[in-house]
Amino acid sequence: MAKSKEGDLVSNKRASHDYEILDTLEAGIILQGTEVKSLKDHGGNLQDSYILISGKRVILKGASISLYKFGNIHNHEEKRDRELLLHKNEILKLKDQSQRQGLSLIPLGLYLKKGLIKVKIAIAKGKKAHDKREALKSREHKKEIDRAMKSRDE
Repeated sequence: MAKSKEGDLVSNKRASHDYEILDTLEAGIILQGTEVKSLKDHGGNLQDSYILISGKRVILKGASISLYKFGNIHNHEEKRDRELLLHKNEILKLKDQSQRQGLSLIPLGLYLKKGLIKVKIAIAKGKKAHDKREALKSREHKKEIDRAMKSRDE
């Protein structure tokens, strides 16, 4: 029996640029068979996706999982809503957090954990344009310092 490789399948790289991440948690996701195969083949995109709470259900909206290339007539719909699996107290926590002013629920990534596909959810606050520029400046400044330290050590 082959051991499955664990790791990131899909990540939302723009999330850290557009949002200030306050808290994260892990959720399961209900997928069809061809969606799982497509994700394991790195065929997904979380770019414009978000998480919506309606009643006792948590739904991932806007996520795109490309069609499985070897799928047949039973292939999945590419941009359908997918239900997330969380405990009741986690749903209540997320609902409370999302109702606060300016906080959003966004997916950070899909990854394998013990053979199951999980979603990393972030409770985040949107950044303003000047915050994004400031983060970019500090990142560039840190790179310059690292380069200077590296050249000094050589």
